[in-house]
Amino acid sequence: MPNGRRRKLHISKIYAFTCGKASFKDDHSQIGGPGFSRVVFCNEPDSPDSAIRNYGGNYVRTTKYTLATFFPKSLFEQFRRVANMYFLFTGCLSFTPLAPYSAVSAILPLLVVIGASMVKEAIEDWRRKKQDIEVNNRKVKVHLGDGNFDYTEWRHLRVGDIVKVEKDSFFPADLLLLSSSYEDAVCYVETMNLDGETNLKLKQALEVTSGLNEDSSFREFKAIVKCEDPNASLYTFVGSMDFNEQQYPLNPQQLLLRDSKLRNTDYIYGAVIFAGQDTKVIQNSTDPPSKRSKIERKMDKIVYFLFCILFLLAFIGSIVFGISTREDLENGWMKRWYLRPDDTTIYFDPKSAPIAAILHFLTALMLYSYLIPISLYVSIEIVKVLQSIFINQDLHMYYEEADKPARARTSNLNEELGQVDTILSDKTGTLTCNSMEFIKCSVAGTAYGRGVTEVERAMARRKGSPLVHDVENGEDDIEDPAPKKPSIKGFNFKDERMMDGKWVNEPRPDVIQKFLCLLAICHTAIPEVDDVTRKISYEAESPDEAAFVIAARELGFEFYKRTQTSISLHELDPVSGKQVERSYKLLNILEFNSSRKRMSVIVQNEEGKILLLCKGADRFVKRKDFSLFQVPECIDKLAQAGIKIWVLTGDKMETAINIGFACSLLRQGMKQIIINLETPVIKALEKEGDKIAIAKESKASVIHQISEGQAQLTASNGNDAYALIIDGKSLAYALEDDVKSKFLHLAIGCASVICCRSSPKQKALVTRLVKNGTGKTTLAIGDGANDVGMLQEADIGVGISGVEGMQAVMSSDIAIAQFQFLERLLLVHGHWCYRRISSMICYFFYKNIAFGFTLFFFEAYASFSGQPAYNDWYLSLYNVFFTSLPVIALGVFDQDVSARFCLKFPLLYQEGVQNVLFSWFRILSWMFNGVCTSIIVFFFCTRALEHQAFRKGGEVVGLEILGTTMYTCVVWVVNCQMALSVSYFTLIQHIFIWGGIMLWYLFLLAYGAMSPIISTTAYKVFIEACAPAPSYWLVTLFVLISSLIPYFTYSAIQMRFFPMYHEMIQWIRLEGQSEDPEFCHMVRQRSLRPTTVGYTARAEAKRNRLKQKHHHQTP
Repeated sequence: MPNGRRRKLHISKIYAFTCGKASFKDDHSQIGGPGFSRVVFCNEPDSPDSAIRNYGGNYVRTTKYTLATFFPKSLFEQFRRVANMYFLFTGCLSFTPLAPYSAVSAILPLLVVIGASMVKEAIEDWRRKKQDIEVNNRKVKVHLGDGNFDYTEWRHLRVGDIVKVEKDSFFPADLLLLSSSYEDAVCYVETMNLDGETNLKLKQALEVTSGLNEDSSFREFKAIVKCEDPNASLYTFVGSMDFNEQQYPLNPQQLLLRDSKLRNTDYIYGAVIFAGQDTKVIQNSTDPPSKRSKIERKMDKIVYFLFCILFLLAFIGSIVFGISTREDLENGWMKRWYLRPDDTTIYFDPKSAPIAAILHFLTALMLYSYLIPISLYVSIEIVKVLQSIFINQDLHMYYEEADKPARARTSNLNEELGQVDTILSDKTGTLTCNSMEFIKCSVAGTAYGRGVTEVERAMARRKGSPLVHDVENGEDDIEDPAPKKPSIKGFNFKDERMMDGKWVNEPRPDVIQKFLCLLAICHTAIPEVDDVTRKISYEAESPDEAAFVIAARELGFEFYKRTQTSISLHELDPVSGKQVERSYKLLNILEFNSSRKRMSVIVQNEEGKILLLCKGADRFVKRKDFSLFQVPECIDKLAQAGIKIWVLTGDKMETAINIGFACSLLRQGMKQIIINLETPVIKALEKEGDKIAIAKESKASVIHQISEGQAQLTASNGNDAYALIIDGKSLAYALEDDVKSKFLHLAIGCASVICCRSSPKQKALVTRLVKNGTGKTTLAIGDGANDVGMLQEADIGVGISGVEGMQAVMSSDIAIAQFQFLERLLLVHGHWCYRRISSMICYFFYKNIAFGFTLFFFEAYASFSGQPAYNDWYLSLYNVFFTSLPVIALGVFDQDVSARFCLKFPLLYQEGVQNVLFSWFRILSWMFNGVCTSIIVFFFCTRALEHQAFRKGGEVVGLEILGTTMYTCVVWVVNCQMALSVSYFTLIQHIFIWGGIMLWYLFLLAYGAMSPIISTTAYKVFIEACAPAPSYWLVTLFVLISSLIPYFTYSAIQMRFFPMYHEMIQWIRLEGQSEDPEFCHMVRQRSLRPTTVGYTARAEAKRNRLKQKHHHQTP
C-alpha cells in the first residue's frame, strides 16, 4: 500500500454509558478490608491525608543494581562459583613466601576475569538503566492547580495527580478515567504492551464525571477513591468513588493501565490511582526463570573432578617431597647439596620434613591451579550472549506480519535447545495460529466456498473420502501440508457462485443479501480510510469480527463509516447490480458474552423498518477452522529429529484428535489407546451422586485402562505405532503418586500423546512428570496465560507472542512468533549451540590439562621443589591472552554443517538428544589427549635440549630457555589443535588462532626487552638465546607434528570407518551427493529412532502397506 496517511474516524459507539455503569456487587463490600485498603485523594496529592499514606512515586527501576550495590552484589555473584573462590584463595596465598610465583601475576588474571564478568553485568544493567531513564523522563500534562495543566516528567507524578493524556500517547500510570474528548466519555485503548492484543479496547468513565472535559473543569474538582491494593491482575479492579457526597462503584472499564496507549481519542483526563512499582504492569513483571542447562551442571562436575586431580597431584608431590627432604641429610652427607639441607629454612629442613611436606602441599595447590581454566566461565558467558544475539537477529525466525523477531530472554539455555527429547505443546494458538479466515458459509441450506481446511483434510483422510485423493496424487507423493496464505488477510474464500456479485443469480439471493448485510452491520469494528488509496481497513475486537467484515466487503457490502448513531455501507444492489450507499440508524448494541454466546445489534433501515441482527450460536460456539500454516511440516521435521511431541490442550477430545490428524501427529493406521471415564458404571454412579464411589471407581478404571494399553504395547513388540489420548478427568487420577509412574511408562512407549481437557495445573504436573521421570530435556511451548506453569516447569519454556496475550512470553525463556519457527530454533540454532558449547568446554579442559601437566612433570623432574617451569607472566597470560580468543571464536562461529543441511537431515539433531558430543567418554578422551600432549611436549623438549650445546658458544640450556621452548610448543600445539577441530573457518577464527601464536612472539620481544627486574627469566631470552638457535625452531616443529599426529590419526579413522552423523553429512557435501535421493535416504536410515509421526511417517507407512499388498498378491 502506498505511504498514505490514514484518516481515523474519531467516533464512539452508542453505549449510552452502559459499559461505564456499574453496580455495587459482593466484591465492593470488601472495600476497606484486607486487600482493599487503598484510599486516593484525587486532585489533592499534597494534602496531609495523602502524605501520611506515603504511597510510592512514579519512578520505575528495572535495573539489577544501583550505584551503591553494584560492587558488593556483583562480587557476591562472581564468588558464588567454586572456581573463583579457589583462585581467590590461591591469590591470597601468593602474598606469602609459599608462592611459586609473584603475587601480581596471580592476582591480575583473576582481576581480569572477574572484571570482565562485572563489566558484562554493568553493560547489561546500563542498558536497562537507559530504558528506565527514557521511560521516566517521558512527559505528560499534569494539573498544577487553578485549572492549569503543564508538562512534567512521568517520574514526578504522584498518586492523586490529575493528568491529561493525548492521542497516541502511553498512559504514565494506572489512571482512573474521568472524561474524554467524546461526549459520552469513552476512549479507545491499545493494550499490546500488556497482553499482546492489537485490537482496541473500549473504556468509559462514569457519567457523573463525563462533563469534566476542559482544563478549567478541574479547578475545584475533588474526589476520594477507595479501591483494592496493588496487585498483578490486569483484568480486575474493584473500587468506589466518593464525589459530590455520593458514592459510585468502579470497575475495570474505568481503569487505564500504564504502558497501554490511547488511540482514536483526542485526549482523556484521569487520576493517578497506582504509580511506579504499584502499577499492574510492573506487578506483572518477572525476571526470566532462573534455569541451568544440563551441560552447565555437568561442567561443574568436571571442574570438581579436576579439583580432585589437582589435590591428588599436590598430595603425591608433597609425599614425595617430604620423603626426599627427610633423606637429604644422612650422616652428614647432603644428597641434594644444592639446596643446602644443612643450612636451610623450614621449607627444606630435613629435620621438619612433615611440616615441609604440608607447606609444599600449599605451594602445589597454587602451582597446579592452571589445571582449572580460570577464564572458562566468563568465556562461556560471552559466547552465550553472542549466540543469543544471533538467535534474535535470525531473519528466518522473524514474523514480518506482526513485526516480531525471535527473542532469547535468557542466554543460559542456548545449548539446551540442542538436546530436547520431548516437546509439550499447547494446541490453541500454538499448533494452531488462532487466526480467523473466512473460508466457507452456508446460506439458505446451500454451502458456499471451495476451500479445504486442514481439519477437513485430516477428517477426510481418516475416512478415506475422495477429498484425500484430490489432494494426494500418486502413491509416493506427499501433499504440501501448508496451505498458501490468502492474498487478503482473513479472506480465503473461493467460489465463483458468490464472487463478483454473481450471488444475485443464486436461488435465494434475498437471503444471501440479508446474510451479507448482517456481516457488514453486526459488529463493533472501526473503519480506517487511507487518504491516498481510499482503501478501508478495520480495527476489530477479535479476529472473528475482522474476518466477517472483510468478507462482507469482498462480497459487495462494504462497511465504511460509523457515527454514534449510524452505520453506513456501500451495498451491491441486486436489481441494478451497482454499488449504492445505505445508512442504518444504530439503536442498540448487545455485546457478546459467555452466557448468551452471541452478539446482536438493533438498527433501523432507510425505510423505517427496525431489524434485530444476531450472530453467534444457538447452543454453543463451535470451534473455528484453524490455520495450521507450516505446522505439519515443522512437526514432521521434529519427529525425524527423534523428538517426541505431546499435546496438552483444554479442548474436548474430538477437536484435539482432529487437530492431531491435521498436524500429522496422528495418522491412518496408527493405533489409539484412549483413556476416559465414559463407562456405564461410572455414569450410573454419577447419577447416584456418590462422590467417594465415583472417585474410587474412576481411579480403578484409569489404572485398568493403563494396564490394558501397556499390554497392547508389549504385544506389538514395537511393530506398531500407538497414540495415547487421555481426557482431563482421567489425567487427574493418572497423575496421582501411585499411578503416575505407570502412566509415564505407557506414554513413553507411544509415538504421540494427547492430553485433552487439561487444566493449567495439569499441564504443569505432566511437564514435571516427564522432566523428572525421564531425566531428559523437556521443552514446553504455549501462548496463553494458562500455559505459564507449564513453561516455567519445563527445562526450556518457549512462549509464542500470539493473539492470546503476552503472559506466556513474559514467563518464557525464549519467545517466537510462530510454532513453525521452532524447527529452525531447535534443528539449526539448538544443534549449533550444543555442538559449539560442548566442543568449547572440551577444548578448554584439553588445553589446560596439556599446559598444567607440563608443570607437574617439570616439578617431578626438579625433585618436587616447587619450582615452576615457566616465567610468572607466562603462567598468568596463558588462559587470558594466548589461548582464550580462539576458543571463543569456536563457540560463536563454528558450524559442522550449514543451516540447510541441518534442516535437510534432521537426524543430525539426535547427536544432542543422545549427548554424544558431551558424554563422559568424549570429555575424558579430550583430557587424555591433553595428557598425551603434555607428555610429548615435556619429554621431547627436555630430551632434545638437556645435554646439547644450545648456542655457538657451547652454552647448555638453562631453566629460562627450556621453559620458553616448552611454552612455545604448548602455544603452537593447542592453537593448531583448535585449527584441526574447527569445521567452518571464518576470517575471525584465522585472526584469533594464528594471531594468538604471533601475539606470543610479540610478547616475548616486548617483555624480554624490559628491565631484568621486571622480566626476570625472560630478559632477552628470545632475541639472544632462542631465535638464533636452529634447535629451538626444529624442536618446536617436531613437537608440534608429534603432538597432532595422535588426534589426526584418531579423527581420520573415526571419520572413515565410524563416522558420526555430522561427519556422514560432511562426506555427502564433500562428495557432491547431497542431492542424491538414494544416498540421502541411506543416511537417514542410520537414525536410532524410527520416525512414527509426521507426514513423512505417513508416506512411509503408505509405501509399506502397498509393498505388503503387492507381496500378498504376488503368487
